[in-house]
Amino acid sequence: MRVSMKVDYGVRALVDLAQHHGHGPTSSSTVATRQGIPEQYLNQLLALLNRSGIVKSKRGPHGGHMLALSPNDITLTMVMNTLEQQVAPLDCLHNPSDCDLSPACAQREMWRSVEEAFDSVLDSTTIGYLARRQRELSIAKMPLVQVQGLAQL
Repeated sequence: MRVSMKVDYGVRALVDLAQHHGHGPTSSSTVATRQGIPEQYLNQLLALLNRSGIVKSKRGPHGGHMLALSPNDITLTMVMNTLEQQVAPLDCLHNPSDCDLSPACAQREMWRSVEEAFDSVLDSTTIGYLARRQRELSIAKMPLVQVQGLAQL
């Protein structure tokens, strides 16, 4: 299973918003710059996430985007369902009529297990978890002097 760039960029944007959750709206240009996402494409993704109730947007000079839900309540399943059509390793998993072998196919059973494991990870992984983990990894890569400075804040 391959995750699309749309989902990758969407998750990166949501993690960015989660890292600044509670600090008011963040402009799409700021998120785009921090995450290396083309701003026009990001705006399309944020519009989809807004329509699904994951993100809320505020217009005006101090406007921008923020999470509509707690980062810990936004699962990757929610993001995938918003930004991507069905993701399955084989078409026949969701459309058994596409293949005459579907009713008695060991390979289909195996791919169904892979899909179930993938779905389980998506269901149990939240944007909040990814934001915390991203922060941990970023701190781990900092020089010791910077980390000590953070401890004093």
